[in-house]
Amino acid sequence: MSVELRPYDASTDAEALYDLKVAFERGLGENTGGEAKATAYAGKLTDDYREKWLAWVDRCVADEPRCVTVAVDETADSTSIVGYVFCLPERLAFVWDAAVINELYLAPDYRGTGVADDLMNAALDLAVDQDLPLDRIVLDVDPKNERARGFYDRHGFESWGEMVARPVGDAEE
Repeated sequence: MSVELRPYDASTDAEALYDLKVAFERGLGENTGGEAKATAYAGKLTDDYREKWLAWVDRCVADEPRCVTVAVDETADSTSIVGYVFCLPERLAFVWDAAVINELYLAPDYRGTGVADDLMNAALDLAVDQDLPLDRIVLDVDPKNERARGFYDRHGFESWGEMVARPVGDAEE
C-alpha cells in the first residue's frame, strides 16, 4: 500500500470524493444515531445534494486549495482516493471563531495505517497558516463515536462546548 496526500482536484477527483462523502454520511447515521439518524442522513443524499455539495467544495477550494486534502492509494493497477480531510477556508473562520475541520474520513481498509494521522496533520498545517479570531481548531464529533473520539483525543482535542439541534420549520411552542 502506497498512500500519498495531495490537494483535491475537481477535474479528476469529484466522483471519488463524493463516494467517500456518502460513506462518511451513512457511517454517521448507522454508527451513532440509531434508525432515525440513519434515515435522515440517507435521505439527504440526493442528486441535488451531490451537485450542491461538490459546488460548495469547489468554492472552498477556490479560496484555499489546501482546504480539501485527499489520500490517494497508487497501486500498480489503479489509483483511488481512500480518504480526505475537508477544512473550511479562512474566510469562514468566524463561523466558530477558529479553524474548522468539517470532515475527516478514511475508508475502513486504511484505518490504523497512519493515513488518518497524515490527514490530520494536513489539517493542522492549514490551520496554522490561517489568521483566526481564536487560536484553535475545532470539529464536531458524536460522543458515541468512540473510535473517532479516541483518534481526536490522541491528537490533543478536548471537549469544548456541546452542540444541540432541532428540526427547522414548524416549532412546537
